[in-house]
Amino acid sequence: MVNKFLEKIGPGPLIAAAFIGPGTITLCTIVGAKYGLNLLWTILVSIIAAIILQGMAVKLGVIGKKSITQILKDEIKAPWLRFGVLLLVFITIMIGNTAYEAGNISGAVLGLETIFGKQLLRFNTLSINLFSLLIGFLAGGLLWIGKYKLIERSLIIMVVLMSISFLLTAISTGPSLLHVLRGLFNLSIPKGSLLSIIGLVGTTIVPYNLFLHTELVRKKWTHVAQLPLAMNDMVIALVLGGIISLSVIISASATSLIQIENAVDLAKGLEPIFGSFSKYFLSFGLFAAGITSTITAPLAAAYVVCGCFSWDTNLQSTRFKIVWGIVLLIGVLFSATGLKLIAIIQFAQITNGLLLPLIAGILLWIMNKSSVLGSHKNNIFQNILGFIIVIIAFLLSARTLWSVYLKL
Repeated sequence: MVNKFLEKIGPGPLIAAAFIGPGTITLCTIVGAKYGLNLLWTILVSIIAAIILQGMAVKLGVIGKKSITQILKDEIKAPWLRFGVLLLVFITIMIGNTAYEAGNISGAVLGLETIFGKQLLRFNTLSINLFSLLIGFLAGGLLWIGKYKLIERSLIIMVVLMSISFLLTAISTGPSLLHVLRGLFNLSIPKGSLLSIIGLVGTTIVPYNLFLHTELVRKKWTHVAQLPLAMNDMVIALVLGGIISLSVIISASATSLIQIENAVDLAKGLEPIFGSFSKYFLSFGLFAAGITSTITAPLAAAYVVCGCFSWDTNLQSTRFKIVWGIVLLIGVLFSATGLKLIAIIQFAQITNGLLLPLIAGILLWIMNKSSVLGSHKNNIFQNILGFIIVIIAFLLSARTLWSVYLKL
C-alpha cells in the first residue's frame, strides 16, 4: 500500500526541497521578525506564481517529452541566438549552482552546530569544518549510488520532516488565526518592505527548478493521461513548501529580539518562551533545508549541462557524475574552509537575474506552439497568467541587478 502511494508521488518534493533552502529560511526569518505577519500574502502570491510557471515545465516534460534545453535547440532557428541562449543557460546554472551550493552546505552545518557546537579540524592556520565534509559525503553518496527512487524517497522524507519541524515551531508560538488570515489576504506593503517582498517571490521562483522539473517529470510519467497526476504532485509539493515559509515567518514574528539574521537567532529568541524544543525543531529544519538543497542543486546542474552538450542524462553516466561532482566538491571546499566567494555569488546573481525573465518568456512562447504541445497549448486565460509571471520575473531581474550594482 505504501509503494502504491509512493508511485503516485513524483518529483514535486524535489522541487520543494530545491527552493526551500537556507536562503529562503533566512529571508523568511528576517521578514517575520521585522514585519510580523504583514507579508504572509507575499508567500501566497509567490506559490501561485510558482505553480503557474512550474505547471508550464510539467506540461513540457509530460506532453512535449523533451527537456527545456532540447526544446531550445529545436525551436530557436537562428544559430547565433540559439548559441547565445544555451551559453547563458550553461554559465548561469553551472556557476550559479556552484556558488549557491556552498551556502546550502553552510546552512545545513549551521543547523547541526546549533545543537552540537562547532566541529573543526585545525592545520596550523587552516580550519576545516567537519560538518561540511559530512554533509558533502552524505549528499555525494546518495547521488553516486545513482538510484532515482532512492533520491526521490529520501528527499520526500526530509521535506515531510522539515515541514513538520517548522509547522510545530509555528504552532508552539500560538499565533492568532485571525491575524494569520489577515496577513494572508490583506495586501499591505509596510514602509521599506518592497525589496523583501520581491525577495520572497525570488526565493520561490528559481530558474534551475524549471529545468530540473521538466527533466524529472518526463522520466517519471510517459503518458499524456498522467498529466493530472504530475500537476497534482507539483501543486501539493509547492503548497507544502509555502507552508514551510509561512511557518518560519509566523515563528519569527513571535520573538522580541531586535537583531535577528537567521534561523539560529530565531531559535535562541524563542527558547526562553517555548523551551529548548524550539531550538531542536528549528535546527533540524535548517539542517533539512540545507541538505536537501545540497542534493538538488548539483542534480539540476548536471541535467542542464548534459542537456546543453547532448550528453547522456542517466544518473549512472560518467559525465553526469562529473558535472554534479564538480558542483558539490567546490561547494564543500568553500563551506569547509570558510573561504568567501562574494564575487562569484554576485556574478551568479547577475546571470540568474538575466535568465529568469528570459526562460519565463521562452516558456510562454513554447506553451503556444502546437508543434510542441498540440491541443494542450495555452488558452487565452493561461497566456494572461503567463504574461503576468513574465512581468514579475522581469521585476525580479531588475531588482537583482540593481542590488548587485549597489554592492560593486
